[in-house]
Amino acid sequence: MADAYQLSLEAEPGMDDIRVLLEGLTAFNAEKNAGAAPEYLLASVRDGAGVLAGGLFGATYLGWLQVQVVWLPDALRAHGHGRALMDLAEAEALRRGCARSFVETFSFQALGFYENCGYKIFSALADFPPGGARYALTKDLAP
Repeated sequence: MADAYQLSLEAEPGMDDIRVLLEGLTAFNAEKNAGAAPEYLLASVRDGAGVLAGGLFGATYLGWLQVQVVWLPDALRAHGHGRALMDLAEAEALRRGCARSFVETFSFQALGFYENCGYKIFSALADFPPGGARYALTKDLAP
């Protein structure tokens, strides 16, 4: 039976294939965690026409908020939008019963921003990217 399968590397995977893998892993994890599944959230910054200009994408899962993407265009940075996005996501995480938050960032991204938001480094992976580092940070959320 195993010989009937073929392995391949796909440099440009399709979203449908990625979805199959994510749904499979989510279902497997749910079996091990009393049915728990990630609950996604989006905190957004929109222009006057309602067009998305930037935001935060993440999920609450197993008592944690995982911040997966925070992005603002240059014109919206340093105006308090990033902190407001974090505050919205953390408040929603608390509402959903989360006690902690987790985020990763590269040395060329927003390490100082997350530290200013109260996050503490718990892991640093040197030379990822070469000459830089990848950081993992956590924060205890308080009501």
